[in-house]
Amino acid sequence: MRRMLAMTKKESLQVLRDPAALLIAFVLPPILLFLFGFAMSLDVDDVEVGIVLESDSRQAQSLAAAFAATPFLQAHPVRHRREVERLLVTGDLKAVAVIPADFDSLLLAGDGRAAIQIIADASNPNTANFTAGYLRGAFTRWLLAQQTPGRAEAGISLQQRFWFNPALESRHMLLPGSIAIVMTLIGTLLTALVVSREWERGTMEALLATPARVEEIIISKLLPYFMLGTMAAIGCSFLSVQVMGLPLRGSFPALLLISMVYLFPALGQGLLISTVARNQLVASQMAVFSGFLPALLLSGFLYDINSMPWVLQQLTRILPARYYVSSLQTVFLAGDIWHVYVRDLVAMLILGLTFFGITRLKFTKRLD
Repeated sequence: MRRMLAMTKKESLQVLRDPAALLIAFVLPPILLFLFGFAMSLDVDDVEVGIVLESDSRQAQSLAAAFAATPFLQAHPVRHRREVERLLVTGDLKAVAVIPADFDSLLLAGDGRAAIQIIADASNPNTANFTAGYLRGAFTRWLLAQQTPGRAEAGISLQQRFWFNPALESRHMLLPGSIAIVMTLIGTLLTALVVSREWERGTMEALLATPARVEEIIISKLLPYFMLGTMAAIGCSFLSVQVMGLPLRGSFPALLLISMVYLFPALGQGLLISTVARNQLVASQMAVFSGFLPALLLSGFLYDINSMPWVLQQLTRILPARYYVSSLQTVFLAGDIWHVYVRDLVAMLILGLTFFGITRLKFTKRLD
């Protein structure tokens, strides 16, 4: 125990003397959180749209006013299509709603034909869908407002409710995933440099010559990074909740437990990489391609896993970040749902044991 504590102290001092480690652990996390929380957003607000008024009727003017009153749109009324075609081509406008000259007659006919035309710039499909949806929604609300009690027909009243994220803010979805990205950087990237740095600097031979067992070497090298990752998880959670307004509907002990368990496979993967690659550059590249990029693209952080091809869906099952992102979204947005936690925790523990088992087989006290 004294031997392992001494090596742990030595590794802790090495971490404190390493500017790159301190930068990744304490400077990069808040930068990433602010970027994902504020700069990167999937919300579509204040969209510039053109409203072509080919009719001068009172109904057409009322509909144009309804479009202008929609909080998500910045409406620009014009008289002719040619005035907005160039702006649509250049990207200054994202969509155009055309109120035709025969708007009143189409509206009074009531035969189901579209009374307006919506033209959207689909070079960005996400923005096009949102913008067209805003215009359709404003038009539908306007139509309902035009109905009088005598003319309104009996029908089904649809009321929508959105669970877990009532305001539909993409920040509430992105911030839990960004915490997973930060933990992946600390757990996998930093740890990937641990053993490879020893080989590169020529100090591994001296370490192998000591009476320390392989298990003691592994544990002493991982404990400082485990503490570093735990501190980063606490700091990221504090910033997300207190500064960026992310709700924490679960408990903090559950959040801490999930983060600590995720460090188990993340550290194991990084240590396995550093054991295989005896060069820091190679180790860092392997960590990025096997840890950071999959956590960013395949964990469900940005893209829904169910919409991915079947092969990629199966590949995500061996990614620890998939289960961590799921548990983080649950603890922040839904609450303490332990059957979800247990499923994800078991998967992360199994992956961690696999990584450490392979590392133990590869890590021997021999120079060959």
